[in-house]
Amino acid sequence: MGRNFFHLHLVSDATGETLIAVARAAAAQYEGVSAIEHIYPLIRSRAQLERVIEEIDSAPGVVLYTMVEAEFAERLEAACAAAACPCLSVLSPVLNLFQSYLGAAQASRPGAQHVLNSEYFKRIDAMNYTLLHDDGQMADNLEDADVVLVGVSRTSKTPTSIYLANRGIKTANIPLVPGIPLPESLQNAKKPLIVGLVASPERIVQIRQNRLLSLNADEASPYVDRDSVAEEIAQSRRLFARSQWPMIDVTRRSIEETAAAIIDLYKAHRMKFIAI
Repeated sequence: MGRNFFHLHLVSDATGETLIAVARAAAAQYEGVSAIEHIYPLIRSRAQLERVIEEIDSAPGVVLYTMVEAEFAERLEAACAAAACPCLSVLSPVLNLFQSYLGAAQASRPGAQHVLNSEYFKRIDAMNYTLLHDDGQMADNLEDADVVLVGVSRTSKTPTSIYLANRGIKTANIPLVPGIPLPESLQNAKKPLIVGLVASPERIVQIRQNRLLSLNADEASPYVDRDSVAEEIAQSRRLFARSQWPMIDVTRRSIEETAAAIIDLYKAHRMKFIAI
């Protein structure tokens, strides 16, 4: 059976990140159906809004929006009603709940969550650190890291590190390469949480084969030999057990799921350094 498609219009007066995350989480629940996304960020003028409405009229579908300006929201709602397009404010139920509990009206500030505060600069600092310490680079001193990821090639160390950095967590990652010793600083590190990443040999071989194909490289290599890969993973498991590092199997995990598990471990790890 072929897939069914529908138009999904995401209208925001900010970056649209909230809408995109909510919409994709909802759409993922429907098998055999795919959304054709139309994303309209930073809609803050009437002229911009009218162009969005023209796009919706030309490709009717579901409309989700996050706009705190009441006049714009009302205009979009009216246009969608005229076009018989279902329309929903993603933030309204949450804002109404907050208002009923806090007893205060909202400030109506578009993009209020994107401010240049200490948390923002913490994320930038974490991203800079993570990029400089990717794939074993600058591994002489890892004490400044919050998290260090260790694993054989193709266990999603780099994308997981980037995701964690975007959450403000300084993350280094160290590859396990046969015949190459680990940096001494890793064995001596006390402050960072060190996490081992593993995956099934079949999954690793599949990813490595795709990697070699993209590089037009020779596939007759221990790098993609199933037995060699299985031994690499077995050795990594023994290392993690011997070092008492927590281990996460990423075979069937998305980057987000792996990162969420690491964040939980990191929260518990930080408690060790809080004086009681």
